[in-house]
Amino acid sequence: MNSALYDCRVMHHRFAPKVHRFRYGIFMVALDLDEIDDVAARIPFFSHNALNVYAFHDSDHLTLPGLEGAGIKANIVAWLTTQGIRVPPGGRIVLVTLPRVFGYVFNPVSFYYCYEACGRPLCAVAEVGNTFGEMKPYLVAGWTAGDVFQRRTPKHFYVSPFFDLNVSFQFRLRVPGERLDIHIDDHDGENRMLVTSLTGRRAPLSAGRLAWLTLKHPLVTLKVIGLIHAHAVALWIKRVPWHRKADNAAQQRGVLKPHASLAGKTS
Repeated sequence: MNSALYDCRVMHHRFAPKVHRFRYGIFMVALDLDEIDDVAARIPFFSHNALNVYAFHDSDHLTLPGLEGAGIKANIVAWLTTQGIRVPPGGRIVLVTLPRVFGYVFNPVSFYYCYEACGRPLCAVAEVGNTFGEMKPYLVAGWTAGDVFQRRTPKHFYVSPFFDLNVSFQFRLRVPGERLDIHIDDHDGENRMLVTSLTGRRAPLSAGRLAWLTLKHPLVTLKVIGLIHAHAVALWIKRVPWHRKADNAAQQRGVLKPHASLAGKTS
């Protein structure tokens, strides 16, 4: 089975306009999109598109108009086609993400790793979410030695009120194996404003290991959303300038599941 768990450490280090740094622990699931039902059948407290202690819902992720009921793999394959990437028959896609916990989920970012039928890495996609329920996928297809996908691209998405929409993401995504190694930096021109890393160690996706990680990182999705708001307060106390979502709506481009504030204002 290609699906797994990753026991992770997250690090954020902001350099400007005020220094702010923090670390925390979480766990993530790495789901082969062809194995989700098999995982749900093996783990009694994990479900697919149903309420449980842990669950994966297709609708929590990339969904294209007209493909709402087609399933997560059909949607990501269709989106990749719009980007000029063809996933061949027999090609695998593994999604590294947070599951729902007692029905609640929030994913700041999830990662799709796509493989050819022979197992060779094809591309990656970073699916970035915000607290308004919006998401934006970013294709990361620049492959380098060491099975690392890299890309620098304009953000054009409202992620944090403490960053302007004109900054760029620098993605460096290593194909997951025994270790998870992900880096996302924010750049304003040539100035690096923020570095974020997500690193972790692989473990089998089993009922026992999932129960252990539940004890180690309880209510993981609530922990993530709670930390986001706590550190937003800390940045506000430090008087870091902030931007309203309704400002510069036209710069918020390629947004899926757009918030009402973007109605008729984006492309």
